[in-house]
Amino acid sequence: MADPQSYRPSDIPKLPGVYRFYDATDTVIYVGKAINLKNRLSNYFQGNLAEKTYRMVHQAVRVDWTIVDTEVEALQLEFSWIKQYAPQYNVQFRDDKSYPYLAITNKEEFPRVFITRKSKRPGISYFGPFTHTWALRSTFDVVLKTFPIRSCTSSNFERAKRTKRQCLLGDIGKCAAPCVEWISKEDHKALSDRLVKFMSNGNTDIVPTLRAEMELASSREEFERASKIRDSIDAIERAQESAEAALPENLTADIVAIHHDGAHAAGSIFIVRGGAIKGSRSWIVDQSKSLEGDDEMGALFYSIYSQSAPTDIPAEILINELPLDATALESWLSGLRGAPVSLKVPQRGEKVEILATVKRNAQYSLIQFLSKRANDAAVSGKALLEIEEALDLSRTPLRIECFDISNISGTSVVASMVVFEDGLAKKSEYRRFIINTDEGFDDTRAMHQVITRRMKRLLDDRSVDEAEVAELGGKLSKFSYPPQLIVVDGGQPQVNAAARALAELGITDIALCGLAKRLEEVWIPGSSDPLILPRSSEGLYLLQRIRDEAHRFAITFHRSRRSKVMLESILDEIPQLGQARRKALLERFGSVAAIRKATVEDIAATPGIGSKIAAVIGEQLAAMSSQQINTTTGEIVESK
Repeated sequence: MADPQSYRPSDIPKLPGVYRFYDATDTVIYVGKAINLKNRLSNYFQGNLAEKTYRMVHQAVRVDWTIVDTEVEALQLEFSWIKQYAPQYNVQFRDDKSYPYLAITNKEEFPRVFITRKSKRPGISYFGPFTHTWALRSTFDVVLKTFPIRSCTSSNFERAKRTKRQCLLGDIGKCAAPCVEWISKEDHKALSDRLVKFMSNGNTDIVPTLRAEMELASSREEFERASKIRDSIDAIERAQESAEAALPENLTADIVAIHHDGAHAAGSIFIVRGGAIKGSRSWIVDQSKSLEGDDEMGALFYSIYSQSAPTDIPAEILINELPLDATALESWLSGLRGAPVSLKVPQRGEKVEILATVKRNAQYSLIQFLSKRANDAAVSGKALLEIEEALDLSRTPLRIECFDISNISGTSVVASMVVFEDGLAKKSEYRRFIINTDEGFDDTRAMHQVITRRMKRLLDDRSVDEAEVAELGGKLSKFSYPPQLIVVDGGQPQVNAAARALAELGITDIALCGLAKRLEEVWIPGSSDPLILPRSSEGLYLLQRIRDEAHRFAITFHRSRRSKVMLESILDEIPQLGQARRKALLERFGSVAAIRKATVEDIAATPGIGSKIAAVIGEQLAAMSSQQINTTTGEIVESK
């Protein structure tokens, strides 16, 4: 790694500009802009840099800059260089999926309409993107019925011209068949222009025209043609409707939101024209190397608008948070559009509600992306290798077991054990433990107890002769498979308790660490300081998933356990109910609420419960309905 002081520049101008950092291969690794180049660049050569900034300046071997006149020019040049170089340390948004567009060629002699997922090209009008392919297919079908311009490829069109035979679309009325001169070139171009106008402006101009044509056809008693036009109007209106939200009819804007979740982020846009959502799209931010403090919203705007046509940019863009360079971005967008563009953060009303919907879309896109990544074998393999390296393990932790404790004020204490193999959850080997609190309780004692119980089972199974078990047709317990790594939910006290349990049993070949929630610190036995893994680390993300799954499993068990304890406590108040009858009621109804709702006849139908005892139960529970249950102890207390 290079020493930043070896290439620190001098005589940096105090002017606005754009700078580039290069590595040893002369590759641009970071592009930035500044109103004052001297002040901004000097910050990179100070001490106490954030982790990824430190890594970037040590990977770089030189830096240069270009002076510009204004902040807007700096923004334009920065976007241009990011597009040209794709620097590894800049914030990069990428589509979470490929979206289809409806495209219409403008420069061809006979314009063509088609569906595409390819990058935009000049000379073609694009409409969309469409979130759902089925919605685009439906719209495409309506388009061909209402505006029957050609949709065939150039080779098919030339073949039809040579053979003088139209294709099936011409026969069924979905193409005006300019290939066999059913329509003139001029009329076909006019039809194409009407389609472009319709897709650009919605149904405001087209639908009234079609209604007039329908009424004219009806007055001429051309009822078949009138019915076809009517069906087309219905289909157009359905295609223009949005199921996403009810918006004001005069709302024409792009609505952009960004969602953050720890080290991850996603952005979404709703394209609203005339109160209808014409399209939506989502991007996932690649934060693996992006520098701390970089403007994610500005990067998202570049992803959305850098290739947009002027007509695609509205006068108003609603956002859930202002970018750092809001004024410069407004000027840049205004230049692209050729008219003023304003960025607004709405504070109340319908706009806030639709903005919340857009943010939820970004959140769900991120959830889907992370879910797919969690099941990616390559990503899981990378995460396991990162854990092995960070914890200095002797082998890759292919099997990881994680333990968590759940309780309320020391009551109904339970523990969970979850198992991940090859980075994926193995739910068939999850286990639950009820903690014995006779000798007192705290988190460390509970952790020591559950690790001891788990490892004793492992040692017992290790003593079994595997060959003998196989010969007898049996199989080893699932507790027989040792983990390469144990993770506990907690910090140094929990890790020390687990380490003490392992040491007391003489187990030295299983690694141990803890993950503390507050700062996501990784603790290892015998260390006075935690490990801090990078926020973008795949290894840290895997440890978080394992810890969160153990917590979820423990909480679920604790809730069911607590409900059962509370139910048993209430039933204990009824003298006529012994252990067998309480168990029968528990198995039949499951909760006090269910018993209260049941009729005396239903209760009496429970095995061991007759009509007399059922009547007593009903009376007792009715009397208790004016009382409250202490959710901590399960005891009944008088209402105030």
